[in-house]
Amino acid sequence: MFRNNLLKLKQKMNENNIDLAVITDDDSLYYFTGYHDFLHMDFNRPTILLVPKDDESTLITPLLDVLLVPKDSPVGNIETWNDGIGNEWRELLPKIIKQNKNVTCEKYKINATVSIYLSDLMNGKPMGDITQIINNLRMIKTDKELKIARHAGEVAMAMMEGAKKAIGHNVPEYEIAIAQSQAGTRKAAELLKAHYNNINMSPNIHFLPVITSGKDLPRTHHRASTKLIQKGDPVFLCYCGSTNFHRFKLGFDRIFWVEEIIDNNQIKAFEVAVKSQQAALSVLGPGVTAEEVHAAYADTIQSEGYPYPTFRCGRGTGFSFLEEPQLVVGNKTVLQPGMVFAVDGGSSAKDFRGQVGDSFIITKDGYEQITHHSKLIEDLII
Repeated sequence: MFRNNLLKLKQKMNENNIDLAVITDDDSLYYFTGYHDFLHMDFNRPTILLVPKDDESTLITPLLDVLLVPKDSPVGNIETWNDGIGNEWRELLPKIIKQNKNVTCEKYKINATVSIYLSDLMNGKPMGDITQIINNLRMIKTDKELKIARHAGEVAMAMMEGAKKAIGHNVPEYEIAIAQSQAGTRKAAELLKAHYNNINMSPNIHFLPVITSGKDLPRTHHRASTKLIQKGDPVFLCYCGSTNFHRFKLGFDRIFWVEEIIDNNQIKAFEVAVKSQQAALSVLGPGVTAEEVHAAYADTIQSEGYPYPTFRCGRGTGFSFLEEPQLVVGNKTVLQPGMVFAVDGGSSAKDFRGQVGDSFIITKDGYEQITHHSKLIEDLII
């Protein structure tokens, strides 16, 4: 998978007369090399992939992490550096940069420290932007990536089942977070052992989970807290970041109620959220534009008397939390088979926000849904 990804990048570089790509983004590094879990700029230790169009690629990485580089990585040269020794990660860059005329990077993803150094090295000459080329490559998933996506869906559903078992009166939000993390991790471990030959890939669900309850539901990305959930409370579970299987991220959202629904206005708002997602799915498929999907969703919400939505209908997903294209007004990207999307439905009411979300693979005939849970009100009261 990684070798083919790198070969496709080199092909596009030759087609566009690009001499060198400088890549520092974690997810792009993984996409092209299979290298992951290294300690990078969080500890001021950059890892840099240098991809020339007609020569072997070079990976510059801290010495303490070099044993994490996969043995079958398609990178031809691996160069290490040590804290405080010589010019650290900068050592090789002057020679390589000067050998190439058209140097590019992912303009809005390149590490700031590396970007500043390269700018000085190039006497202020701006680097080209290879972002769109890389985005276009990553938009269409390979068969291996789609296999991982389907398994990520299984992990997400296991997480939701684990959370449901923990939800109850006087249960703190963080206990639900622990329960869903445990369930997801166990499912991920099961899938890794059964389907993948990568002992170094962690099954652990490690992202801070989004869980909101009661009147806090409009606080969309609230993290699980010590707050005690009460009878009648709605509980919102959002897995847009925490489902992270084999580095593949998905979207999956539901609202549950504890034992009963006290405010019937919540039922109406939730049903509109479901209806708006259904409207989006009636359009979703190959050949339509991203903005057409968003329009179907937004028009439905407004036709039900609710304000224009405060968030897009959905987004591309993959090895990054947010990939192109986004299902948003103005995005004219035509959907193609092999794209993976999180598609939401939503509405807003006083002290409440209805939302549902699932993930889908675009197929030649429409779409394949890879996360599943009932949206019927009676199935969401637990």
